[in-house]
Amino acid sequence: MSTVKATSPRVPTSRSRRKADPVKIASFITLLITTFLMLLPLFFMVSTSLKSKREMLKFPPTFLPESWAWSNYTEIFDTLQFGTLYKNSLIIAGLTVIGTLLSSALVAYGFARYRGRGNQLWFALLLSTMMLPYPAIMIPQFVLFSKMNWIDTFLPLVVPAFFGSAYNIFLLRQFFSTLPEELFDAGRIDGCGELKMWRTIALPLSAPALATVAIFAFIYSWNDLLTPVLYLSSSDKFTLPVGMASLTSSRFRIPPWHLLMVASVLAMVPIVTLFAVAQKQFVEGIVLTGIK
Repeated sequence: MSTVKATSPRVPTSRSRRKADPVKIASFITLLITTFLMLLPLFFMVSTSLKSKREMLKFPPTFLPESWAWSNYTEIFDTLQFGTLYKNSLIIAGLTVIGTLLSSALVAYGFARYRGRGNQLWFALLLSTMMLPYPAIMIPQFVLFSKMNWIDTFLPLVVPAFFGSAYNIFLLRQFFSTLPEELFDAGRIDGCGELKMWRTIALPLSAPALATVAIFAFIYSWNDLLTPVLYLSSSDKFTLPVGMASLTSSRFRIPPWHLLMVASVLAMVPIVTLFAVAQKQFVEGIVLTGIK
């Protein structure tokens, strides 16, 4: 009767260990350098926001502030109506997000769930509007809103969002098309109408895609400069981009670049916060809707 000897596990020696892959090392170093170059403007913006006006004009520029001017973050509220600008931008961006989600999700649901005659034709016509540049419709739209007495109000900046966006409809339509038909069959058996199935089945399952659309709509509205300049004339209705642009106007002999950097840092806070909160849904929505 043969016996089997117990063998101890072989401990890998230094020769048997896998050597470091030069390609991976080069990729890691390249990634570090790229990350540093991408973060350098952000670091310089924050650093400049904490410099005095005199130090800001020094050449060569200092990498870090010689004296940390925290008072710049209070001075911006005295130089501009910064609180009012911030509030106006938040109101417009918030209403734009709500309007974009409601209208785009409803239209996208119709294109995804209905297979009637001409469905693909109408969807192709919708996508073709993405090739129409805004300057082509800017003047007719301005004439329309002026005849409706909407000039110098928030309505021209908010109401168009409640009529959908071709790009956002495309994103949501791609996601709605992936939902199993069995869920909607079960809803019909339970007596649900189409609007109730849209509200109770499609929307709760589409949180990643909705988060993606919400972030895109918020960033677009938050950074928009042309539309507020076109329709707003009262300073108490200006948005943040308009107020920041005024810092470089001719009323300043030397533009206060340090205050502009302060405004840029504060303007970046809502976008960073929104992305941090919805980061998981945003990344998942981008993957599931097929956007590379």
